[in-house]
Amino acid sequence: MKIMVIADVESKALWDYFDKSKIEGVELIISAGDLNPQYLSFLATFSKAPILYIHGNHDGCYIDNPPEGCTCIDGEVYEYKGIRIMGLGGSMKYKNGPFMYSEFGMQARLAAMGPKIRKKKGIDILVCHSPIAGFHDMDDLPHKGYECLGSFIKKNKPDIFVHGHVHLSYGRFPRESEYEGTRVINAYEKYIFEYEPEKRY
Repeated sequence: MKIMVIADVESKALWDYFDKSKIEGVELIISAGDLNPQYLSFLATFSKAPILYIHGNHDGCYIDNPPEGCTCIDGEVYEYKGIRIMGLGGSMKYKNGPFMYSEFGMQARLAAMGPKIRKKKGIDILVCHSPIAGFHDMDDLPHKGYECLGSFIKKNKPDIFVHGHVHLSYGRFPRESEYEGTRVINAYEKYIFEYEPEKRY
């Protein structure tokens, strides 16, 4: 399956200079947060692919104006064509506001996902806004990752972990890497990759 992930910066190639050939063959679009809801609504208008999203730390406007034609998977395990996708948005709490959580708060959110994960017998793709602590995050509190995400990935072993928040334009982060056997993808702006889950019997 061809999947496009997006986050943090609206792609001019997709919004300002859009033509359908740029998303040709894309079967699923996933937003990892911090994007204008009108941008997601625009993509939903022209794409045949479902658009899934979670919240970034700058997505307070989604509370009153969520993107139209898209599906929020924040706090859910969503299955699409056999792929189990778990979404958990937000960043480290550095001020008062929605979609920001302390380390303990995010740990509690992960624990609350247990029954949904068990119901689906695991997850294939984990989508978060923030990265793992000490793994492509930064030292300042707003861009610090979560320790509990690392522990969660070690335990649940998703094939892919998608995140945003730390922009590739900052200049020192790879698009793809690996963490404890999980493929890690930074969704900054836009990125297309292929994924086929192993068959489950």
